[in-house]
Amino acid sequence: MNQGPTTQFSLPFPVCPSTIVMGIKYNMAIGLNKGHRTIPLKAGRKNRPTRRRGALTKHARFVRDLVREITGFAPYERRMQELLRIQKDKRALKFAKRRLGSHIRAKRKREEMQAVLQKMRKAQKEQK
Repeated sequence: MNQGPTTQFSLPFPVCPSTIVMGIKYNMAIGLNKGHRTIPLKAGRKNRPTRRRGALTKHARFVRDLVREITGFAPYERRMQELLRIQKDKRALKFAKRRLGSHIRAKRKREEMQAVLQKMRKAQKEQK
């Protein structure tokens, strides 16, 4: 039986010589320091491309704005706008929570609708 390169202890099972040469950290096949030798990332984990997943790009923002302009608002969004116009913020939040399924999503949607209403008021003021 081939035991591979000589070590300080003998293993109870045969070890392939290529595994010891290629990747064992400290010439041991078992224990805490076994395994493939690795090096830390230079830039670090925080700068990996997967960290920016979901961030809005200029093009995505443009496309969403275009779609919103063409299609308009969903019926539940129009109802939310009506509730917000008559100062029923809490009722609008509850309504959105029922429609969207989560409190955080509802808060985000309420903020979005308030911003739209503000924009509409500002546009009306500029027309006059």
